[in-house]
Amino acid sequence: MIPLPDGVAAMARRGPRWADWVAELPSTAERLAAQWRVRPDGDPGCGHCSLVVPVRTADGVQAMLKIGFPEQDSENEHLALRLWGGHGAVKLLSADPRRHALLLERLHPRDLSTVPETQACEVVAGLYRSLHVPASPALRALSSIVARGTAELADLPRGGPIPHRLVEQAATLGRELIADRSVPDRVIHTDLHYSNVLAGDRAPWLAIDPKPLNGDPHYELAPMLWNRWDDIVADVRDGVRRRFWTLVDAAGFDEDRARAWVIVRMVHNAMWAVQDGLGADPGWLTRCVAVAKAVQD
Repeated sequence: MIPLPDGVAAMARRGPRWADWVAELPSTAERLAAQWRVRPDGDPGCGHCSLVVPVRTADGVQAMLKIGFPEQDSENEHLALRLWGGHGAVKLLSADPRRHALLLERLHPRDLSTVPETQACEVVAGLYRSLHVPASPALRALSSIVARGTAELADLPRGGPIPHRLVEQAATLGRELIADRSVPDRVIHTDLHYSNVLAGDRAPWLAIDPKPLNGDPHYELAPMLWNRWDDIVADVRDGVRRRFWTLVDAAGFDEDRARAWVIVRMVHNAMWAVQDGLGADPGWLTRCVAVAKAVQD
């Protein structure tokens, strides 16, 4: 029996669906281990929505068994990993989409969290070039998600916690970006940040944990701005702008388009925080507004 780490047990408290999923995890993991002929090879860990187990294959190859919570954001992770074929991303060895399970090459635990931020931004910008392959008909479109979010902005109260000027600006920019087809859609990771890039043997750094969509590559920047927040909280404006410019320059992105997507994405995030009642992190809404302001002040 594969033991569950404490973090997975805590997931059960998120609601009935989570509790059911956690309860089934041990038997799911055992069935997958038998299916792929792997055995545990280290202590299991967990991400925000997944169990990860170091394993060895029947041939002695080190790998990682990942079982994800069944949610729409990550249901097509295996498709993106197949499209990338290990170029810029962790290599997919096998997948069981019905169980939201993946068998992946094993990378090192070191990520970009301790790498100087300018260097980390340059690494991620380099990964963009490998990951932004032509759009796939199997993936959802970013434009449809942004259209829904933009429509929802109209329901925000004028005197709410998000400055109305930002709400109106994001609504306008969202409509303009959806209508503008001058930049071809590509496969985009959508959650590429410091903790989702791990050190590897066949390449210095490789992306993990995509939540893939077809969309404008300029959409990718925002997670690099809102993560590692403690590093820039003393001077948010300069910290966000420094990261923004490093990413734009290293990736060869259009400045205005990248800025517009950051504003749209952060205001949508703030709106969802308002709708969710801020959840367990009341500082998240403040962070969203701060990033949206910093890229344009």
